[in-house]
Amino acid sequence: ADVVLTPEAALRLWTDLDRWSTFVEGFARTLERSSDWPAAGARVVWESTPSGRGRVTEKVTEDVGADRFATMVFEERLVGTQTFRVVESEGGSRADLSLEYRLTKYGPLSAVADAIFIRRAIRDSLRRTLSRFSVEAEEEAGLR
Repeated sequence: ADVVLTPEAALRLWTDLDRWSTFVEGFARTLERSSDWPAAGARVVWESTPSGRGRVTEKVTEDVGADRFATMVFEERLVGTQTFRVVESEGGSRADLSLEYRLTKYGPLSAVADAIFIRRAIRDSLRRTLSRFSVEAEEEAGLR
C-alpha cells in the first residue's frame, strides 16, 4: 500500500497499539501488553472480534528497524512471523505486510485446508489491514 507518511512515521503508527483498532483486521481489544512495547522481546495479547482469530499473542522479534517491524504470532490455529516493511517512495512510503506461518491444527489435511481456505483468507485480511492503515496514515498526516 502507498502511505503518505515517512517510513519512520509509518513505523510509529504501525506499533501504536492504541491505534490498532482503526486498522488491524478483526482487532477488538488489547488484553495484555508489555511496558516496553515495541522493544525486542515485548509482547501484546489481543482478542479479535467474535468471527475473527480469537486470542492472538504477538512477540517482537527485534527492535523496530529503519524499515521494518517483525513479530512472532501465536494463535489457536497457526504460528508464524508477521513482518511490516516500509520504504521511502514518492509522496511518502510504500508499505508491505507479510505473514509466514504454519498451521497448528487440521492434522493431515492442513495442506489442503491451507490451499483451499486459509491462505486466501489471510491474504485478503492482510490487504484489508494495509488498506485501512493507508487511510489511518492520511488521518495521521492531517489529510482527512
